[in-house]
Amino acid sequence: MDEHTIRTAEGGVQEYLTFTLGKEEYAMDILKVQEIRGYDSVTSIANSPNFMKGVINLRGVIVPIIDMRIKFNLDNVVYDEFTVVIIINVLGRVIGMVVDGVSDVVTLSSDQIKPAPEFGSSINSEYITGIGTVNEQMLILTDIERLIGSDDMQLMASADTQLDLAA
Repeated sequence: MDEHTIRTAEGGVQEYLTFTLGKEEYAMDILKVQEIRGYDSVTSIANSPNFMKGVINLRGVIVPIIDMRIKFNLDNVVYDEFTVVIIINVLGRVIGMVVDGVSDVVTLSSDQIKPAPEFGSSINSEYITGIGTVNEQMLILTDIERLIGSDDMQLMASADTQLDLAA
């Protein structure tokens, strides 16, 4: 049983930060969120994956910035006044996630969360922990630690290490 399942089972409720990517609403564990900031320019890193926009200096900490819209293969990646960066702290690292907007903080009880659907091998759903419902609205619950710890995201760790060595 993962940490999310244990906390939901013990306490019965859990808080999530909801955010939009394209037309869909996603949610992540609020305890992983450090801060939310407007999207600003980033310093690009050569030969990085396309979803890695670059890095920013956040009060002396070099923070890699990933665009979740690109990571999830969404069309029409547009940066506007609603585009924000969610600064998260997971797996001992600080990372920025570019999203279309932040919606709300919601509390979900275990009866509002359904298991992630099985899509078969054509769709990668390993980062989806379930589907939450609030007032007839569906939220795609994401396991942000599993996403950041995935193999393709480890490329970010090597780019981050190269930056540390260059400093």
